[in-house]
Amino acid sequence: MSDAKPRVRVQAGSARTTDSFQNLQARLGYGANNLASHARYAYNPITRNRQQLDWMYRGSWIVGAAVDAPADDMVKAGIKIKGSLSPDDIQKLETLLVRTGTWTGIANTTRWSRLYGGAIGVLLIQGQDLSTELRIDTVARGAYKGIYVLDRWMLTPSLTDLVREPGPCLGQPMYYDVNAGVPMGGARIHYSRVIRLDGVELSYWERVAEMGWGLSVLERIYDRLIAFDSTTNGAAQLVYKAHLRVMKVKDLRTAIAAGGRAIEGVVKNLEMIRAMQTNEGMTVVDAEDEFVPHTYTFSGLSDILLQFAQQLSGALGVPMVRLFGQTPTGLNTNGESDLRTYYDQIGQYQRANLTEPMTKILHVAHKSLTGKLPEADFDFEFSPLWQLTDEQKASIASTVGTTIGAAFNDGIIDQPTAMKELKQSSETTGIFTNITDDMIEEADLAPPAFGETPGASGAELGAQADGSGAEGSLANPGGDEAGAAAVAGEPTPSPTPPMPLAAGVGRLDLNLDPQTRVRLVRPANG
Repeated sequence: MSDAKPRVRVQAGSARTTDSFQNLQARLGYGANNLASHARYAYNPITRNRQQLDWMYRGSWIVGAAVDAPADDMVKAGIKIKGSLSPDDIQKLETLLVRTGTWTGIANTTRWSRLYGGAIGVLLIQGQDLSTELRIDTVARGAYKGIYVLDRWMLTPSLTDLVREPGPCLGQPMYYDVNAGVPMGGARIHYSRVIRLDGVELSYWERVAEMGWGLSVLERIYDRLIAFDSTTNGAAQLVYKAHLRVMKVKDLRTAIAAGGRAIEGVVKNLEMIRAMQTNEGMTVVDAEDEFVPHTYTFSGLSDILLQFAQQLSGALGVPMVRLFGQTPTGLNTNGESDLRTYYDQIGQYQRANLTEPMTKILHVAHKSLTGKLPEADFDFEFSPLWQLTDEQKASIASTVGTTIGAAFNDGIIDQPTAMKELKQSSETTGIFTNITDDMIEEADLAPPAFGETPGASGAELGAQADGSGAEGSLANPGGDEAGAAAVAGEPTPSPTPPMPLAAGVGRLDLNLDPQTRVRLVRPANG
């Protein structure tokens, strides 16, 4: 006897299942044979229609703003270069980026990637073969010339020769062949020599269908664009019909059929009425005729336009104050919160998509400028788009200075640490920017100032001197510092009178050695 279970053959076919609310009797819910059940999303790949995209970009200001605004904002604030470079070298490097049009190249690469779905920026390095792998150590001095932008329609990627090395470029084309008829036509470019940006990222098979590129940002909002422009133009057309005047003429049909002098008399009568309808004129009609004006009201149109505008703003991720130049209306609303959210999105895109390309550009520019590879601590960060006002910077600087000064006076931190904190705060406030690493190192290696022993406060030194903890200060050498010198058996020096600083910051001791060094000194008694 067999224990095998009987097999049940299921007839091939398909069945529709739904997992949402339904009321078939009332025809409610998806699949209940109502109008909503027949809605579908159609395939409208306008990303592949370059001419249509060009017409939209050239002819629609809203399309131009949707494409240009994020691209321009990506580079508007620039970057902050960090590392052991001197301020002069940093200034020269920033000048090189501006002079070679690097920021414009990055902005245009972002711009055309958003419009067409993909673009590359080619690093122009004089004297090197574009088809070979980029080696930054071979970049000659003065060889970096900027970035040249090529959109996806100017290129043919090597779809059968892909990057197989693990990394962010895995699976991308190894080479890009420039199409004939465009600048650099016929050139083959190695992937290591370009910065590549895609529009909207797609899944693998959709990306294959787009020859490895992404999606235009306009494809997702195409129906909303049509709705917005149609509503706008429809409202504009209504203006022509805002004031209609109707005149009822007895036996008009007979006059039109008769023609000749009969219809000429009707036309002459209408022209006379229109000529006399002025602010100080009057409308004169036959006793059997009737003149009726009709006025159209536009109530509700502004709300409809606003809704479509908000949909476009949400679909693009660009606030209305940036996309339309409109400040939100309402109580306590000025658009700042929307801008902050938008700037955070721009910062996230920069970190995710521009960090690696910008690192490559900076290393090439540094080698071209100095003839040397950057040091290990060479780094950068994108400057935030949201900038503090001068009043806010001054307030923050005052608070930070007071806090650091209090910690220094209480012996919690020493002078080098205080200088490091002030230098770090300068990235936000723009104050104390002239404190260099060399100054901090010099302060760290400098001997203790008069009356100052590492790890001991002035009051402790005074207590060691006479056992009573006599009070003293830098302005009073007879106090703690004098006692400390007496214990050591050394003659009491006559220091230069200190210069008091702002409350909580400490004092300046002018140590007039050959280098005329100015140092922060913690007073003995706070």
